[in-house]
Amino acid sequence: MGNDGNTGFVLPRGATGYFRPEDGPLPRTDLRAFRAALHVAARVAQGQVEEFEEQAYPRTFHTATVVGRAGENIVLCHAHHPWIAFARTRRDWYGDEFLAPPSWARAFTDSGLVVLGGEQLATPLADVDTSVLGPAEWRQVRLYDITTLGGVLFNSWD
Repeated sequence: MGNDGNTGFVLPRGATGYFRPEDGPLPRTDLRAFRAALHVAARVAQGQVEEFEEQAYPRTFHTATVVGRAGENIVLCHAHHPWIAFARTRRDWYGDEFLAPPSWARAFTDSGLVVLGGEQLATPLADVDTSVLGPAEWRQVRLYDITTLGGVLFNSWD
């Protein structure tokens, strides 16, 4: 697993949720901005926000459910980087079960968050710049048999 130079996504420090104390604290996604964008998105979806759950160790993401006219969507927000993803079911970790963003996902990009699509999240790790990952992170990738970008970003390793 590595980088062949033709990568489209570069993993920054903190992407896996792991950090070394000597490197200092990881960045934090602005939770207030995410919550505000969720409520805007729910209004656009003609629905409401339900079941908001703030990130807790070892999970790397916040979770919320938006129920609108078109049904229910699980919204994931990475705790350390402003990435948004969508899934059909609530889980503690994800591999490649991501959905295409709904039409109302623009509410997140309008708030400065980055919406990641299902196809992008299904990118094989071999096609991602993983040079920032350390030995402990690679052990977790192998232990949990993670093979995709989404699996690295939205995990619950401990």
